[in-house]
Amino acid sequence: MLGGVTGCGDGSRSGRDGGRAGHGSGEQAAQAQGERGEHSRRGFSLFATGDLLVHDSIIRQARADAGGSGYDFGRMIAAAKPLARQADLAICHMETIYGPDGGPFTGYPLFQTPPQLARSVKEAGYDSCSTGSNHTLDDSADGVGRTLKAMDGAGLKHVGSARSKQERGRPALLRAGDAKVAQLSYTYGTNGISLPENKPWLVNLIEPERIIRDARVARRAGADVVVASLHWGTEWQESPDELQRSVAKKLTASRSHGRRDIDLILGTHAHVPQAYEKVNGTWVVYGMGDQIAGKMNDPRGSMGTAARFHFVPPKTRPGAKDSKGGSRQWTVDKAGFTPFMMKTSPRHTLINLASEKSRGAGDPAQDEAYETIRKAVFSRGAEEDGLRMLP
Repeated sequence: MLGGVTGCGDGSRSGRDGGRAGHGSGEQAAQAQGERGEHSRRGFSLFATGDLLVHDSIIRQARADAGGSGYDFGRMIAAAKPLARQADLAICHMETIYGPDGGPFTGYPLFQTPPQLARSVKEAGYDSCSTGSNHTLDDSADGVGRTLKAMDGAGLKHVGSARSKQERGRPALLRAGDAKVAQLSYTYGTNGISLPENKPWLVNLIEPERIIRDARVARRAGADVVVASLHWGTEWQESPDELQRSVAKKLTASRSHGRRDIDLILGTHAHVPQAYEKVNGTWVVYGMGDQIAGKMNDPRGSMGTAARFHFVPPKTRPGAKDSKGGSRQWTVDKAGFTPFMMKTSPRHTLINLASEKSRGAGDPAQDEAYETIRKAVFSRGAEEDGLRMLP
């Protein structure tokens, strides 16, 4: 977990004698009280991982891990559990939709995942998941409804797909430390499946102007930090494509009253780890890679990263205005990532490649994955901007 920053000033001594500090001025006493409140505000750590892509082999593994009765995905993603639980806020990406309780369950090309995945993810420590992906409409409105119902039942927040126009208009609002965090979610498309004319709100599509409007709505709802989860990019391409770069520039450049509209971008979809980069002063993770996936022809499909950011509160008192008229914003003071790999033999198991156990295993595949991920993540200068690899 990225460490927090605690206040180390001596504001606690001010006004201890009933407000007489600073010549007994009531105004100065109030100021001291505000400073104490500001120093005591807690930052928060955020942990986010990539696509939960549930192929047929993953379904079979979950069935076996549950002892043949039901489905248990927890053992597969156990390596992420310590980091997710240590973080103040943990976010996943639910790429596939759920099938009916009793099945049938299917993998590619039209996914229908066992709904027990929601419970396994929640038990691993995740708080919220983006659901906007190119597979969101694999079973139209029925699939969306089943997926969100199961996530609701597990206590897992969600955003990106919706059962109604009203639900589509609400971001996922979460509490982390002393911050209110809004998560938004969008996809580049739906594999050619058209949105029903009478249900255009089923899934959010990437439209920069709409994303910015949604971010501003979230701010008005009290969000201190706005995180945008974007399902985008060119599959199997490590370099961000033109859509990713142009959308990232537009979103990170957007400001309201001197304050950025988007505080962090988390990307999914490409199946391979992509670069982390600061764009207009805002961290963009172009692609975290897959967290869960079956064996693919390209070994990079089993590689992923966990994005790990620590946010700190503004230095001014709550409600104070800066010189541009906007409230001072929360900022990232520590940025990190952890490389992961889904080992597919003899069983599907998530491996933390930065752990001592993995580094000392002498496994050529794991060592190659470690180097491949590092190269991709740092390919656009993130190390110079302070990004660090964390175990």
